[in-house]
Amino acid sequence: MDGDISTILGSCPISLQDSTEVLLGHGSGGKLTTDLVEGLFLPAFRNPYLEKLDDQAVLEVNGARLAFTTDSFVVNPIFFPGGDIGRLAVNGTVNDIAMSGARPLYLSAAFILEEGLLVAELQRIVHSMQEACETAGVILVTGDTKVVNRGSGDKVFINTSGVGWLEHTGVISADQVRPGDTVILSGTIADHGMAVMSKREGLEFETEILSDTAPLNALVQVMLEASPNIHCLRDPTRGGLATTLNEIARRSHVGVVLDEKRIPIREDVKGACEILGIDPLYVANAGKLIAIVGGNDAKKVLERMRGHQHGQEAQIIGEVVGDHPRMVVMRTGIGGTRIVDMMLGEQLPRIC
Repeated sequence: MDGDISTILGSCPISLQDSTEVLLGHGSGGKLTTDLVEGLFLPAFRNPYLEKLDDQAVLEVNGARLAFTTDSFVVNPIFFPGGDIGRLAVNGTVNDIAMSGARPLYLSAAFILEEGLLVAELQRIVHSMQEACETAGVILVTGDTKVVNRGSGDKVFINTSGVGWLEHTGVISADQVRPGDTVILSGTIADHGMAVMSKREGLEFETEILSDTAPLNALVQVMLEASPNIHCLRDPTRGGLATTLNEIARRSHVGVVLDEKRIPIREDVKGACEILGIDPLYVANAGKLIAIVGGNDAKKVLERMRGHQHGQEAQIIGEVVGDHPRMVVMRTGIGGTRIVDMMLGEQLPRIC
């Protein structure tokens, strides 16, 4: 670490936002979301499961350990390069279950449809969800449908819930990270967010940017076969890589040091971010995971990840340290060091 980190940290005050209304930023996955969850929902429903603030709850039922999660999808537009709201809903729920190390089994889906939605569009979404379920090896077993008046929705919103079974006995959670651990990223960042934004804004590039939406449960099982010494798994969706790592650092009271040169990003995606003035570290992903692994097992896990179709571009991007707890910093490509803070507001609304 550079010797000037304490000076850098001391010069960056924490900004607190108070509002009498719900803002788009409250759904960003960043600091405003954290304030809403920890200031309103957590005090109201406080219990040991919820307090872990993982993407799923791990429950013990008659001796079996089950992972349970729920998510809602409001992406605009509903069809985008590389995917659609239906495929995103299935994969997103499967991935939230898988980040506990569980094997996803069953899903539910609830549809809120706006009057006027074309039946052909709904058929396309349902077919996409069917294909996604088959690919991930899960079964959609229950659901619900509601219709709202024309102008009261935005074509279609989907809520999905999922249940999975934990075959291993370990605990994989954001509060299990320790100094000396290694940070691994499964592939390139910002693909999904830029795919959605390019469609939304009508941007055209030399090559089409595709969403990375994909189920990661098979990749996770390969990683667990390589090593049981995986402390934390997260898929960096809303708020991107930077916000997710900040959440982990705060939960485990550790510091994280990233190496900018090691973070994979496609050139067309980087160019799109530059055009829009967006930092790719904060852009949503839909088919990538962060793994924080005991240092001695990191290379073994990385090797197994690269042998899987969804981990071929995996890289070690950083390390966990005891210094500057609850903070993420990055060694830049020009040799400096900068703070990588949690996103405050909303960079890209309606991205998932």
